[in-house]
Order: sequence, then C-alpha cells, then structure tokens
Amino acid sequence: MYLAKKLNADGCHLGQSDMKIRKARKLIGNKIIGITCHNSIKLAKIAIKNKADYLAFGAFNLSKTKKVKYKASINLLKKAQKITNTPIVVIGGINSNNYKNLLLNKANFLAISGYIWKNKKLKPKNAIKKLI
Repeated sequence: MYLAKKLNADGCHLGQSDMKIRKARKLIGNKIIGITCHNSIKLAKIAIKNKADYLAFGAFNLSKTKKVKYKASINLLKKAQKITNTPIVVIGGINSNNYKNLLLNKANFLAISGYIWKNKKLKPKNAIKKLI
C-alpha cells in the first residue's frame, strides 16, 4: 500500500490481513483498490459496501504459487455476479487448459502467475501466447 503511494501506482490489492480499504483510500485517493474475498460471498458483500473497485476470488484450481487455503467454484462466481456489477478477478492455478471455462462463466479478469513464471515447459512469452 505504502509502495503504491510512493510509486504513484494506479492502485493496489488488499488481502484480508492487509490494511482496511477506508484507510487505503485515504492514503492513495481515488485509485484502483481490489480486495481478496477468497471463497466468501460475505467478504464480497463487505468489500462491495466499502466500494472496492474489484473483487478477487480463488483459488479456482491447485496453484504452484501458493498453498491453496480456500477453494472457489464456478457456482461462487455466479453467486457473486448476481449480487454486484463490481468486476471479478479469478485466481489460482489458472492455465491454458482451464482459463476458457472461467471466461465463459463471465469472470472479468484472470490473475495468472505460476503458469507464466513457474512453467517448466514454456518460457513466459510462449506461455502467454498459449492464452491468447
């Protein structure tokens, strides 16, 4: 958060153990702030109430980046879409074999890390090309 302010970044992402969104807004102003909601509609409702710019749900699959603590589902994605127009970011083990299903179920954004940076078969540029 403080780094986002120092760098004049376009925004930041707040995990559940990070500072509260109201404090973040005071710090960085009218910039993009996204909130981790794990697999919880309750957390999403709180984030919506606090005017988050996007909601992040996951993990949708096993991940090479982090140990999966919370498992999200397509059903959760659909429930979230029913309660808000706030953009939804999906995260967790997303790769060239499973990303289309998330997009077909109207995820607004995909957060993809391990498939690109920890891919043992493809260099980052080639991994990205498989997603295009």
